[in-house]
Amino acid sequence: MTTAPATNAESAWAAVWGQPAAVEQLKHAAENPAEMTHAWLITGPPGSGRSTLAYAFAAALIARDADDDHTIQQVIAGTHPDLVRLRTEGVIIPVKEVRAAAARSYLAPSVGRHRVVVIEDADRMAEQASNAILKALEEPPPETVWILCAPSDVDLLPTIRSRVRTVRLAEPNVADVAELIVRRTGVDAQVAEQSARHAQRHIGMAQRLATNPVSRERREKTLRDTLRARTVADVVEVAAAIVQAATDDAKTLTTERDAAERSELLRTAGIADGAAVPPAVRSQVSALEDAQKKRATRSVRDGIDRVLTDLQSLFRDVVLCQFGRVDDMINRELESDITFVANAWPAQRTLAVLDAITDTREAIEQNAAPLLALESLLVTVTTGRTP
Repeated sequence: MTTAPATNAESAWAAVWGQPAAVEQLKHAAENPAEMTHAWLITGPPGSGRSTLAYAFAAALIARDADDDHTIQQVIAGTHPDLVRLRTEGVIIPVKEVRAAAARSYLAPSVGRHRVVVIEDADRMAEQASNAILKALEEPPPETVWILCAPSDVDLLPTIRSRVRTVRLAEPNVADVAELIVRRTGVDAQVAEQSARHAQRHIGMAQRLATNPVSRERREKTLRDTLRARTVADVVEVAAAIVQAATDDAKTLTTERDAAERSELLRTAGIADGAAVPPAVRSQVSALEDAQKKRATRSVRDGIDRVLTDLQSLFRDVVLCQFGRVDDMINRELESDITFVANAWPAQRTLAVLDAITDTREAIEQNAAPLLALESLLVTVTTGRTP
């Protein structure tokens, strides 16, 4: 007996790994109007599949039926006319983009069952941007559905939270993430387990660590250097290395993409390679370059935030060791260094460092100079004193 291939609808839901309860809830809502509401919030830690689930849900809402493969493919690709897709690679989502999405939410669907607005990074909306969608969330047209994604509901204004139904994603365990990475990449099981543990179950980061030895080595060096920093010179050196590594990563990730985007823009405008850009097109090129600069800034800050997440895991391990719990370490490979620090410091100092890491993450998110913020943090690490 031949098994029929999976439809795109089934594949879209199946792409949401490790979240059977959330998938079942949203599938049921999409198929049963009595279970629907006009606004949803999908929360979960980075790497848990928030956006993947959002687009699977959007596809189910827009498609006329589960066999409407063309529509489902368009939604997953982000190109369907009844899908309003809002995301950012900058520091925040600009308020003008949020207002434009709110305006489009009042349009009736053109070909699908619903018009769906997906905001992938709802936690990156400033208060003014959040306020711009309140009325649309409160009084949407009957065929419009909003889907917001954020790490936690507390990342949004209370006025937003009161207007949405929340779906909380489960956190996968290390073993499950490691198994997935092995299936996807074929890497050694031990490397996959270490990467899943170091990434704290963030699937995308675990996959990057598992497949990139340089990233693994850089992570370990940063943590060791931080633990062994003793002088102001050490602080300056480690902070500079963190910022430089994040900047290099950002360039690696964005340079090729930036060039391709510029080339595509010029090709679309009918300008040959190497030809001068006419005045009529210069404003478009400038707008693209501005967007690329914002993306690069966001990429650097995201890279630094990943380092701060690693440092958080490191000093969490120190606290565990200070309280006699060494079986639950994230950074087992550094156990001897962690034990040395745990014996040399009082627990109160370690807790102060953890508080300083949280403050540093918030400061950088609020556009503090990354190098200065990191130097301030590392002063706390090396001295135990807060600035």
